[in-house]
Amino acid sequence: MKTIKEKYLVVGADVSGYPLKEAVCAHLCEKGWKITDLGVLNESDFYAEENAFQRVGFRVGSKISEGEFERALVFCGTGMGIHIAASKCPHVHAGVVESVAAGLRAITGNGVNVLAMGTFYVSPKLGCDIADAYLNADLGTGYEEQKGFYESHKVAMEEIESFDYAAYKANGFKI
Repeated sequence: MKTIKEKYLVVGADVSGYPLKEAVCAHLCEKGWKITDLGVLNESDFYAEENAFQRVGFRVGSKISEGEFERALVFCGTGMGIHIAASKCPHVHAGVVESVAAGLRAITGNGVNVLAMGTFYVSPKLGCDIADAYLNADLGTGYEEQKGFYESHKVAMEEIESFDYAAYKANGFKI
């Protein structure tokens, strides 16, 4: 697996997310990140069918599902469409964020492994700050003084990961 500790990251954007993705990736490359880009790569790719937001989301999400990468960044106009698509892949825990605080909490409290941002709401500078916060923290970071925080959130993430809707429904919608 290509890990955050080793500065490996997979990214993807559709036509709307392309400008934000370019700014964030340039910033991260300056800091030594090794980036695999599975979305729009240049203006000639803008309207290619394979680069529709959902298809980019599926491609990036599959890299998380298959254990090839630990985390990903995805970008579209709102961040929502590409997030929904990536979330269809098993083991993807995606979140849309529009602030540094939300980007940090996405990883520290919720273990998000695919972080989505929207060009319509996130400026390039803010996107870089969000990426830095998200990529420089782990589940529980900053909460070391809160007794049991990491452990309870780790249990929550494990329960989410193993959730079986059919079994939940068969049990009267109870765990």
